[in-house]
Amino acid sequence: MRKRRTGWLPLMIMLLVAAAGCSPDSDAPTEQKGPEEEDHRIISLSVAVTEIFDALEIDLVGVPTSSKKLPERYRNAKRVGFAKNPDMEVLLALKPTDVYSVTTIRYDLEPVFKKHGVHANFLDLTSLSSMEKEILTLGEKYKRQKQAEKIVSRFEKKVEEVRKKTRDLEKPDVLILLGVPGSYLVATEHSYIGNLVKLAGGNNVVQGEKVEYLESNTEYLYESNPDVILRLAHGMPEEVVKMFDEEFKKNDIWKHFDAVKNGRVYDLEEELFPTTATIRADEALAELVKYLYPEIHE
Repeated sequence: MRKRRTGWLPLMIMLLVAAAGCSPDSDAPTEQKGPEEEDHRIISLSVAVTEIFDALEIDLVGVPTSSKKLPERYRNAKRVGFAKNPDMEVLLALKPTDVYSVTTIRYDLEPVFKKHGVHANFLDLTSLSSMEKEILTLGEKYKRQKQAEKIVSRFEKKVEEVRKKTRDLEKPDVLILLGVPGSYLVATEHSYIGNLVKLAGGNNVVQGEKVEYLESNTEYLYESNPDVILRLAHGMPEEVVKMFDEEFKKNDIWKHFDAVKNGRVYDLEEELFPTTATIRADEALAELVKYLYPEIHE
């Protein structure tokens, strides 16, 4: 009997030690999730913001309802309504930790969010540099620094490339028209497209303003006599392009513009040239250079 006890006692000790090793130790520190593993439930209310999160490889639980194609990563994400009119019932049901929109519609959304006790973040995408800062901040917050730095580096590389290509060329005077169904505005250098024109070396004919867009005054614009006219159609692009064509045909003053006489009026695609900066800013800048400097063949 003694031999049997001697035989199984070491075995029992080994089993107890192994069991102790597998069970949680109340005195031992528990393993904490790293910041990159935290459970974020993020909602984006902007297509541009959604595309930024996709580039940063960050998942979203909610995305805007839009006719535009959203990244495949979010095929199963809940649609939470349109950018300016989110469905707050759906949004709240998702129990978000973070909600993101853009500064250009902040005043439309803030009262709605305040009413429902939702804190929202509004990203500044009014220029390339402001978008770069926002991307780096998001990269820091969600532990995607490498992805953020890679994106910003790509933008900076394109800006430098454009600067080298155009620095010795004559800078064109540019008029930018933003068309929406029924009317159009003039874009200043404080708008996103105005910022791109500036980065490309173009001179915006509208200077000294503090706002992004102004009402159009064709007589004043004629005096500036731009070399290039850029037309952006938004809302209902096909309808707006027809409106622009009708305006340029019926209003006799347009035919006296050098840009019109020289065939340097260009319609920019809304997908590549929206009203806020996007992850495709480098593509947009490259496309813009073709219009401003036809002598450059890429």
